[in-house]
Amino acid sequence: MKYMVQCDFDGTITVEDVSFLLLDEFARGDWRTMLAEYQDGKMSVGVFNTRAFAMIRESEETLLDYVLNSGKVQIRDGLPELLECCAGNGLEFNIVSNGQDFYIKAILNKLGLNGVKYHAATSRFTPDGVDVHYIGPDGDVVTDCFKETHARRFMEQGYRLIYAGNGLSDVYPAKLADHVFAISDMLRRCKEVGITCYPFEDLHDIARHLEKLQQAPASRQG
Repeated sequence: MKYMVQCDFDGTITVEDVSFLLLDEFARGDWRTMLAEYQDGKMSVGVFNTRAFAMIRESEETLLDYVLNSGKVQIRDGLPELLECCAGNGLEFNIVSNGQDFYIKAILNKLGLNGVKYHAATSRFTPDGVDVHYIGPDGDVVTDCFKETHARRFMEQGYRLIYAGNGLSDVYPAKLADHVFAISDMLRRCKEVGITCYPFEDLHDIARHLEKLQQAPASRQG
């Protein structure tokens, strides 16, 4: 039996949501009103990010300088240990994020983790704003359920799913998983809808639980 650890990026691998940090710093408009609409279920996460990032007209170099050098972006403790745990126990690890590919790639490269697989929004920098699109595993543009679409593809490939995340958009793919790790908004929503999950504070917590699961595999949850 093979397992895929599908892990969110913003607010899960990072402490804060990198997209929100960038929007707070550079967006020319009231992006938080759109965020509230998304959180109220009036807008998909894909549409929100597409519209919000269109408010940023700075260059990719300017945004990456902020991401890599401002000190605002913090990595949650335990990422190397989590990756080592997965590799040592034969677990595949894949980041699937509603965030942007350009900063995820840059952060992973800075950490020396350029071999980590990831799927995220594609970003094109234009004078009219950052053009954001989500491409699903079939190569089609998707505006919603990006994470769930990839989760289903992993399952079609024969993987059992282990899921880790922090946001509302993580709840839907978590419903497909055998084991779920949650923090923040995701943890609260999982409790509300009855998804069994393990709370975590840092990525060491996830690694320790995965070691235990490998030693004594539990039955399907959630």
